[in-house]
Amino acid sequence: MAQNNLQSAEQIVLFGAAGDLSRRKLFAALYHLESEQLLHGDLKIIGVARNEYEDKEFPQFVAENLATFIGDEITEDVVQRFTARFKYLKLDFSDQSGYSKLKDALKDNANTLYYLATPPAIYGMICEGLNAHGLANDYARVVMEKPIGHDLASSQVINDQVNRFFNENQIYRIDHYLGKETVLNLLSLRFANSLFSTNWDHNCIDHVQITVAESVGIEGRWGFYDETGQMRDMVQNHLLQILSLLAMEPPTDLSAESIRDEKLKVLKALRPITKANIHEKAIRGQYGKGYLNGKEVPGYLEEEGANKESTTETFVAIKAEIDNWRWAGVPFYLRTGKRMPRKHSEVVIYFKHQPHNIFSHSYAQLPANKLTIRLQPDEGVELTVMNKIPGISNEIEVKETKLDLSFSQISENTRVIDAYERLLLTAIDGNQSLFIRRDEVEQAWNWVDGIMDAWNATNELPKSYAAGSWGPVASIALIARDDRNWDE
Repeated sequence: MAQNNLQSAEQIVLFGAAGDLSRRKLFAALYHLESEQLLHGDLKIIGVARNEYEDKEFPQFVAENLATFIGDEITEDVVQRFTARFKYLKLDFSDQSGYSKLKDALKDNANTLYYLATPPAIYGMICEGLNAHGLANDYARVVMEKPIGHDLASSQVINDQVNRFFNENQIYRIDHYLGKETVLNLLSLRFANSLFSTNWDHNCIDHVQITVAESVGIEGRWGFYDETGQMRDMVQNHLLQILSLLAMEPPTDLSAESIRDEKLKVLKALRPITKANIHEKAIRGQYGKGYLNGKEVPGYLEEEGANKESTTETFVAIKAEIDNWRWAGVPFYLRTGKRMPRKHSEVVIYFKHQPHNIFSHSYAQLPANKLTIRLQPDEGVELTVMNKIPGISNEIEVKETKLDLSFSQISENTRVIDAYERLLLTAIDGNQSLFIRRDEVEQAWNWVDGIMDAWNATNELPKSYAAGSWGPVASIALIARDDRNWDE
């Protein structure tokens, strides 16, 4: 089995180079790295797919997709410089003999990054083909896209297949939320500011809300999505990764292993949700027809290609609890869904109310301070505090005031860095700190599988909600039982 070589990658092999992820995200991310001169001069990129392209056609294909998904931001000389790095290789991933052509196209003993922008079910097949021709060697590292499996058992099968040929320190499991500026800023907020680090526990925090709302529906991906659902597609990775960064203990340093060790402890401390408490702790829904931006949109079962009997959830709300000293009694409310009123992802930390109110003439009960971390679309941090209303008065009048730290306003760079740019650069440089370790993936699946099993055991069907709403009424009751409300 190969060992890891941490020098910067000299060549990238992009499996699935003609696919949707490459076209929409990876070409654009690599282009921006090129524009910022962060790719070293002799780096080569080999696109691999089953499509037919002539030598000159594939660079043109890349340029056309840059024009489509970046648009007016592209610069012609950068495009030419960038596309000159590309070569293309047609390859049937299941044909091991075909990997000899890839070997011939690669520089010997050069640090190589294999990016698997393919269905996870064929990760093992690709790695076996690489190994058969000596390409899973000491100079190789491999990037794996999520979802890795659809439950714990299938995840273990895929990981075992890849681990046959690559060591754990050569494997980069990607979750693009970990490349977002605001998600990474959690580390700075928590551990570089005593204001937060000394008040980040059950003594000061009342509860936490994590919302990842999507306004889109299925967008032609019925076959994939109906087998996956919102729990597996969003909760198992994105939301649990955010939760673990919010809740983890201070790492000893910023190394990959220190951070991932602390995140794993959080996942292990999540209280199981079983059939005994599923109705109080987790809600799932499925959108029906409704209105978005003034236009009527179809329900999930009315989408093109839909199975009218599908019970796949498009919405999930969960009350998660962490059984450790820091978070005893502090609920984490998770919410994610499709066809919600707007694209909106944020974390809201509610601090506890003041125990005594001397401003009752302004507020019968003082609102709690809250820290809002906006993940998208407008990345930034917002702190809500109470402040005096300016003016002459016999009494001090107070009101809520927001201290807004919008990244687009404070940064000289008007363009917010895309998560894939950061993740690709760190993978090229051999840094695993923004990627997920195998035991993290499996622990997350273990918790999620428990919820899915509980729904199956109780024959719990998804509750209907209108497209354009914030989810089923039961999700409001989930948090209202604790005398709280969703932040909207």
